[in-house]
Amino acid sequence: MISNSKHDQNAKHRILLFSERNIFEREVWRCSWQEFEGILQEIDSVEVVAPKPKKWYPYGKRVALRLGEYVRVPLNPGITSVNVNQEYDMFLAVCEKPSELLHLQAVKGWRDQCKTSVCVLPEFYVKEIPTSKSSLDVLNEFDYVIFMFNVNEPFKKIIKGQGQYLPAGIDTLRFCPYPNPPARCIDVLSIGRKASAVHKALMRMAREDGKFYVYDTINDLHAYNLDEHRLMMANMAKRSRYFIVSPGKFDNLAETGGQSEFGYRYFEAAAPGTVMIGMRPANNKEFDKIFNWQDAVIEVPFTSDEIVSVIRELDKEPERQMKIRQTNVIQCLLNHDWVYRWEAVLSLVGMQPMPMLQSRKQRLKDLAEIVKEAPIELQKTRV
Repeated sequence: MISNSKHDQNAKHRILLFSERNIFEREVWRCSWQEFEGILQEIDSVEVVAPKPKKWYPYGKRVALRLGEYVRVPLNPGITSVNVNQEYDMFLAVCEKPSELLHLQAVKGWRDQCKTSVCVLPEFYVKEIPTSKSSLDVLNEFDYVIFMFNVNEPFKKIIKGQGQYLPAGIDTLRFCPYPNPPARCIDVLSIGRKASAVHKALMRMAREDGKFYVYDTINDLHAYNLDEHRLMMANMAKRSRYFIVSPGKFDNLAETGGQSEFGYRYFEAAAPGTVMIGMRPANNKEFDKIFNWQDAVIEVPFTSDEIVSVIRELDKEPERQMKIRQTNVIQCLLNHDWVYRWEAVLSLVGMQPMPMLQSRKQRLKDLAEIVKEAPIELQKTRV
């Protein structure tokens, strides 16, 4: 399946984007990259190739991955083949996990038809390198490999292309509460994994103090519709005072190998102007560079139940809260929208941005000025 961007349907597109939206249609953690794809089609000239899985895909995937643990033989796990028959300036693939690199075997001809190639790999832990032989073989076909985890140094020795770190981003226009900020009627918002001590303390606060604590109550990571799920999350975040944040898979050291990384959650909390409360990734220099402003994260150990007392103390400092909210929103508008990440990719490969990209950046700049000038009354929160 190949589809055009939202611009001139008859124009020759310069970007060929490989999308997994038809392979994984409902997994909620894929919302961010589906969001990125939508923005990319608005700010550049993009054609999307989104093949579908065959009925026997689950079985084929198990076989391909098992073989790939031992030999560098990437097999198509059961994705419908698509032929690339025209030239593009760039082939861009976003594969969230190393196992998904095998899906690219279904796209035929991109190496010959595309002047340069970029693969974005959001999640790849160093401990997975020894058992990802076939996936690494696919990775070696790209000119540039972008990692969202701080793993560039270990990979420099084993990939042929140029490795580059790039953090996650967010659709700040969707998550920004301005120019008409709603009332912050949710006291605490928690999405995804929960630390037991923190969750129990917040549950106690909800029962005893009558606070509105919103958290996941089901153990399922699938949505009926990813875009609808993303909109609901943005609307909840814009109405929340505090947002619980934590490093990725902080409670699963066996999977991370102790690697403390951060993905989308911090941006999802900062862009709508919540007060982020929780954990910073341990010994993560990239996080410290990106969230480098005062009170970006109010730190609370996840092994204690002191989060309630921290919230109560913060509630006594409304001016500090307002400053945190305003700073979080402005920082995201000016630095962390997906448009800046795409601009960095274009700079990396030596391509010029298109006028639509500059237009979006100007919208973000104008909105940041509105936030800066917003009267204090609009920044007050319910305590």
